[in-house]
Amino acid sequence: QVRLVESGGGLVQTGGSLRLSCEASGRFSRINSMAWYRQPPGNRREWVAGITDGGATNYDDVVRGRFTLSMDNAKNTSYLQLGSLQPEDTAVYQCEATFTYRGALYSIWGQGTQVTVSS
Repeated sequence: QVRLVESGGGLVQTGGSLRLSCEASGRFSRINSMAWYRQPPGNRREWVAGITDGGATNYDDVVRGRFTLSMDNAKNTSYLQLGSLQPEDTAVYQCEATFTYRGALYSIWGQGTQVTVSS
């Protein structure tokens, strides 16, 4: 089994920063990519950013320049640095990973971590 665990969420004031982590553990050959999504209260889940195992990143325009995504392949962990946070960034942030096991590609989701930005 493969498990994905997010951490680092919390309450922060407008303009503040947080660093979210997403760690994969279990049986897999390699983590191919990780992506972060968020679901604001009463809204649909939306894609935030993604990273490949080669380090290529992409961001939604809403967060580009404020959020930074990185990945430590040795730790099977991605880090989403949130900066210049605004109340509209309040959401449950969830990580998704694609991984390879016995030649097949799989996807798994974490349980999510709450980020609340106070005005």
